[in-house]
Amino acid sequence: MSAAFFGQGAALVASFAARTVFVRMLSAEYLGVDGLFSNILNMLSLAELGLGSAVAYSLYRPVALGDTGQVQAILAFFRKAYMVVGLFIVGLSLFLSPFLEILIKDPPNIPELRLYFLLFAANNALSYFFASRRALILAEQKAYLDTFFHQGFFILRKIGQIGVLLLTSNFTLYLLVLLVCTLLENLFLFDQAGRLFPYLREHPKEPLKKEILREIGKNTMAMVFHKIGAVVVFGTDNLLISRLVGLKEVGICSNYFLVTGAVNNILGRVFYGLLAPVGNAAATESPERNLFFFRVTDMAVFWAFGTVSVCLFACLNPFIALWLGKAYILPVHITAVITLNFFLTGMRRSVQLFRSAYGLFWQDRYKAIFEALINIGASILLFQFFGTAGIFWGTSASTLVTSFWVEPYILYKHGFKSPVRGYFVRYLVNMLLLFFAASAAFSAAKMIPGQTAGAVIGKTMVCVILSSAFFAAAFCRTAEFRFLAGTVCTLFRRKHG
Repeated sequence: MSAAFFGQGAALVASFAARTVFVRMLSAEYLGVDGLFSNILNMLSLAELGLGSAVAYSLYRPVALGDTGQVQAILAFFRKAYMVVGLFIVGLSLFLSPFLEILIKDPPNIPELRLYFLLFAANNALSYFFASRRALILAEQKAYLDTFFHQGFFILRKIGQIGVLLLTSNFTLYLLVLLVCTLLENLFLFDQAGRLFPYLREHPKEPLKKEILREIGKNTMAMVFHKIGAVVVFGTDNLLISRLVGLKEVGICSNYFLVTGAVNNILGRVFYGLLAPVGNAAATESPERNLFFFRVTDMAVFWAFGTVSVCLFACLNPFIALWLGKAYILPVHITAVITLNFFLTGMRRSVQLFRSAYGLFWQDRYKAIFEALINIGASILLFQFFGTAGIFWGTSASTLVTSFWVEPYILYKHGFKSPVRGYFVRYLVNMLLLFFAASAAFSAAKMIPGQTAGAVIGKTMVCVILSSAFFAAAFCRTAEFRFLAGTVCTLFRRKHG
């Protein structure tokens, strides 16, 4: 775990160093290109139809039972399906490339815009061609290998991109470095999976069972809706900003998303590693025991994302000013809604983790469609009144009206088979607790003057300490806290005892 966090920290430093050089060597419009094209390709990932999540769920039981024949059959099916998806995305990208200017208000004078988009598309498609073995590594509870290769090549990529920008200021070479490192990461992980599981090199010995195929088909049909909802909610903000405001605003916002995305990635890696153990527990443990594990996870998620949200609200603008300059700062009200969306999205992790483990994709499939429609409609409507902030408020509104209550309701009803009322009571109490913690931390942080690195670090430490003190005082008498504290102490003793 310590090595993983060290790698994540190194990747974080490399990411910020690369962005610093990017801003110095290229214009904000190029940052906008990066953010816009990432969103477009996120939209194109709808072609995947949620198949990856459905297949990953189908791997848990045969992996747990040691049924290598069915594991081979599932992966063979997965490999063929994702090959089609990857090729489809490449073809669709070629078709869309002549129409990119339509998505940009006042298109800037950036040459080779279509070439940049196609390089982004090629990089995106590469991952689909190698996804099957990555899924097996995760199902076998070896997520640390995925993390090791991902972080290693991420750092290598950022170093290469920094060198390219300093020497040439060439965006094409910058993207070629991205493409090469993505290819190498997937090749190394592909080879490692073959070494760990020699049966992968063999031809499947038995066909995929019909009941597993039906299960994959049913869950994929459900995940189509979830995929549409996720892509629209999290993948259209930059598209709307580009079309309604301009590419430069996309670039400025992307710096904030880099920070929130980096923190979200660190926390996500922690909870992502729990997916396979939770999946096995869902298949073997009682609903009552799994409900207790869920409450422990939910408390940890709130503690982590609540503390970070307080830090972001108090320190994000001072950090951006120190890092890139005041020209890249957003108004406080936009920073506030970005932080709110970070928190709301983070708080869904515990529910989504257990929902995926139980395979509850079908029961709330229509929720995602309503979420997507509300997001687009609310974002466009609120933009008329609040500008860029209105686009982000649309995301908040769609989450609160749909996912906030539908996802836990489905999990409790079909997974834990328990009333969901207790979840919402805890959520309300946690929100009140967060409000008081944030108020105290923000007031204390304002007492630290200056815009220096020391001041930003001091504000952050104050926010972390005060928030954690509030949360510890609130939770210390609960069974969930005692279980979590005991687990952490046991792991620490094993590591250092």
